[in-house]
Amino acid sequence: MFKDKKTLIAFSIIPQFLLIKLVGSNHELIETYYTNGLYQYTSKILRYVFGWLPFSFGDIFYALAIIYMIRWLIINRKRFTKDKRGWLAEVFSFIAVIYFSFHVFWGMNYYRIPLNESLGLAKEYTTEQLIDVTKRLIVKTNAIHLKITNNDSVKVVMPFTKEDILKIAPEGYNTLEKTYPHLKYKPVSIKKSLFSLPLTYMGFSGYLNPLTNEAQVDALIPVYKFPTTTCHEIAHQLGYAAENEANFMGCLAAIHNEDIHFVYSGYAFALRHCVNEVYNRDPELFKILVESINKGVRKNYKEVRDFWDQYKNPTEPIFKTTYNAYLEANDQEGGIESYNYVVDLMVHYFEDKI
Repeated sequence: MFKDKKTLIAFSIIPQFLLIKLVGSNHELIETYYTNGLYQYTSKILRYVFGWLPFSFGDIFYALAIIYMIRWLIINRKRFTKDKRGWLAEVFSFIAVIYFSFHVFWGMNYYRIPLNESLGLAKEYTTEQLIDVTKRLIVKTNAIHLKITNNDSVKVVMPFTKEDILKIAPEGYNTLEKTYPHLKYKPVSIKKSLFSLPLTYMGFSGYLNPLTNEAQVDALIPVYKFPTTTCHEIAHQLGYAAENEANFMGCLAAIHNEDIHFVYSGYAFALRHCVNEVYNRDPELFKILVESINKGVRKNYKEVRDFWDQYKNPTEPIFKTTYNAYLEANDQEGGIESYNYVVDLMVHYFEDKI
């Protein structure tokens, strides 16, 4: 039964799964030997190989892979009944190889030590702490907004092209590197996705290709959102797989950038998450706090909402549900809602910083 190489590879997915769950349960082991060990070499090699290309090699790879799979299904459709065992062996051997490659090149980062533990930040916070930090973020964001616009009712317009932002974004990590050496980001590999339109309809603003370590940013999203989204995807490249942690590191990288527009984008990003959490706890207080946010800041928020509203479609929930299942399968408690868990980190970080 196991003489066939494809069958052997197909069945390897079972021990792979068990081994990953076993090793993944030891967060310190993953942090030491994978995230700060093997991954440091594989990620840099991949970025050296593909980063210099002016287009996303990973996107082209995905497109060719999809075409190949469709072609294979059409050619081999009759084998499903005539040679079911061989057909399944080929399918699951392919899945096993992808599963192995995903975890070797990036996926094991899902099992590293949680960021709040490595930074010494508490996980829980009180409503009083949340409200206090939110008020401080309102003052900070309003001040930066007014410094840029000189008018509290005018939204911030980024004076950069999206290509410029891709080049400027790593500077925030260069600043953070002075305090946190492990955040050194070199070589660079950030690109606009070739599939930005379908990506938008799916409801995503960017993603990291784990097989090429290229960071893809949706080229259609508003320029105001480009700094934090780009910094978020760089965080994934640096090994922060959890979405809340990538959100937090992306926010820090934006506010530590020398350009004030990046700083504004970072603080406005943090404020939006915190004020939304206030709404979950106290809708009436939320209304009061929102009124104290500059109209121009709120216009930037509306700009983003309006953008996503025009791309809403019946298939989006399907993609979101699929991605939610993917996150939960990779040890991300709460699935897609884990994006919002960033407030835990923000409250404990900003209460001592602003």
